[in-house]
Amino acid sequence: MITDNKSSFFNLYRHHFIRAAVAVPSLKVADPIFNAEESIALLNQAAEEQSLLVAFPELGLSGYSCDDLFQQQALLAECQQALHQILRSAQNQPIIGIVGLPLQIDSLLFNCAVVFYRGQILGVVPKTYLPNSWESYELRQFSPASYALSENIYLCGQNQVPFGHHFLFQVKEQPLLTFHIELGEDLGAPIPPSSYGALAGATVLINLSASSSATGKADDRRLLAESQSNRCLAAYLYAGAGFGESTTDLAWDGHGMIYESGRCIAETRRFAYQPQLAIGDIDLECLQQDRMRQHSFGQARHHHQDKLIPFRTIHFSAPLPRQGSIPLKRIYERFPYVSSHPITRDQHCQDAYEIQVQGLVKRLQTTGLTKVVIGISGGLDSTLALMVCLRAMAIMNLPSSHILAYTLPGFATSTQTLKQAHQLMAASGCQAHEIDIRPSCLQVLQDLAHPYSQGKPVYDLTFENVQAGERANHLFRLANFHQALVIGTGDLSEIALGWSTYGVGDHMAHYHVNAGIPKTLVQHLIKWIADTQQLGPKMEAVLNEILQNKISPELIPDEDQNSEDVVGPYELQDFHLYYTLRFGYLPTKIAFLAWSAWHDKNQGSWPKGIKEERHQYSLQEIKSWLRVFLFRFFKLSQFKRSAMPNGPKVAIGLSPRGDYRAPSDSEAMAWLTQLEHIPESEEDSSFGKK
Repeated sequence: MITDNKSSFFNLYRHHFIRAAVAVPSLKVADPIFNAEESIALLNQAAEEQSLLVAFPELGLSGYSCDDLFQQQALLAECQQALHQILRSAQNQPIIGIVGLPLQIDSLLFNCAVVFYRGQILGVVPKTYLPNSWESYELRQFSPASYALSENIYLCGQNQVPFGHHFLFQVKEQPLLTFHIELGEDLGAPIPPSSYGALAGATVLINLSASSSATGKADDRRLLAESQSNRCLAAYLYAGAGFGESTTDLAWDGHGMIYESGRCIAETRRFAYQPQLAIGDIDLECLQQDRMRQHSFGQARHHHQDKLIPFRTIHFSAPLPRQGSIPLKRIYERFPYVSSHPITRDQHCQDAYEIQVQGLVKRLQTTGLTKVVIGISGGLDSTLALMVCLRAMAIMNLPSSHILAYTLPGFATSTQTLKQAHQLMAASGCQAHEIDIRPSCLQVLQDLAHPYSQGKPVYDLTFENVQAGERANHLFRLANFHQALVIGTGDLSEIALGWSTYGVGDHMAHYHVNAGIPKTLVQHLIKWIADTQQLGPKMEAVLNEILQNKISPELIPDEDQNSEDVVGPYELQDFHLYYTLRFGYLPTKIAFLAWSAWHDKNQGSWPKGIKEERHQYSLQEIKSWLRVFLFRFFKLSQFKRSAMPNGPKVAIGLSPRGDYRAPSDSEAMAWLTQLEHIPESEEDSSFGKK
């Protein structure tokens, strides 16, 4: 949270991020001094990158593949000398380091991770599970952590160094950074030690590993790290041994990874012949929010509380580099509801489409109805809703003529959209109708004694809502007459922003197939339906033409209405919606993420054929539109959401019966107050200064 000043707005540490690194140094087997020098070089490099911590591979000071050399006192003594060298070098570096080496404690040899900061050893963690099969036989040289007797040891001239495998390390200046360490095979156990570490409070799980390489093994590692970070709602750092380990019988690919809640945010290049760092920006607040919201995490903590009693927390001071600008290295997608990867995006579109269709099929089967009524405007939302209806009819073995489609031109309907509405209906094979709503609207306006009915060009909210209301009124009465279901066309973005006419208007329907689809996903879904020819080549041409239309309600004559001029760019508001609803972030953090995603015109893009791309937004624009979003979402629109019709959750839900429940008469002041901590522009901060 930013409360002191605006000068550090562009510093990731101000928004509960930390920068972490996994290091894969080159090494020489049984040459600890050389290995220490290589590790020091990467430690310094990570510090220059403003990383707060860096993890090195398992037994990295000796080399993992020493085999029986581990039983030689010369090697063990030289490893401690190498650790001395690292500690001396680290005294002036503000970075937490974790290195691996063999240590002889109480006449037993342990495979250990040593945690240090500015030359001070914070703790030593021995390995819990030792492999003793296939190519690994650590039990020949090492003892498991449970064999340890001492809880404190003397190491490198430092007394009372904590020793054990039930440690959490917590930074006083950032309590959300609490980390736990395990080594190698620990991750592959049925219940990894890090599972209990996470339940005990660790948000960052660190594995010093030396997994050898084999075909397909990298995928296995990724799966383990991904699933462990996902289950534990944690970040997972994995530092694997690389070039320089003995190739007598094995090979080593230097695999380093950083995962956060199941998502890979950094990874080394495997089989590199040079030292490497993988650097990732970890969102600690994201992990905290997920744990607060996912109640099974707290329940698991309660259920396993007896396993958590042995854990000790080592608190230490590590001041964060909060002054000056430290922008994110991590890439945040501009379109969080739409994957940037083409294959994944296509799969998500397939899933979204099937969810919509299944919802409608089930509703029709439940009601016993076989026909639907839908209003077609020639715009994006009604187009997607019609595509859903077509697919539902095909699944139910009903002809497309059971779709009763109506285009309902009003006072400002353009020639282009009217033409496209007819083209769309014709290509779909539905029953196509046109009803001019102007006479009925005029009657209502006359009944109201509205100035427009007396020839005066007054285009107020009543004038607009009368048209929306008459469209809904016609559709519901047509559904009564034909024993059909009214299909709603409004999307998730409009629901979030309250961009609909309440009650007898586009707010209401018998079933809302687009209720879980944000506007940005609507566009991609239509593009996917067109490109994959889900409904044939004839439909493809019409859909691609509709995708070029601006988003407009077309309610005011002789005015170039653009919805985004009022409610904001949907691509930006969808971004705000995602991070508000999914994580409950402060407006300051949402703005920081939006700026990180949108300030660079070269980062991210729409697939070709959707629309003219808006390349970037300044911080001033982001703050301005975020203000609109916060006011509309928290203050203005909940009463509409509290009474919204049924519809399937797809990306996320705003139904009061599902994901999001809120009072209809709440205030937005808490969010708008936080908004004021955002600078007006890049020039109002120390952006670009170190």
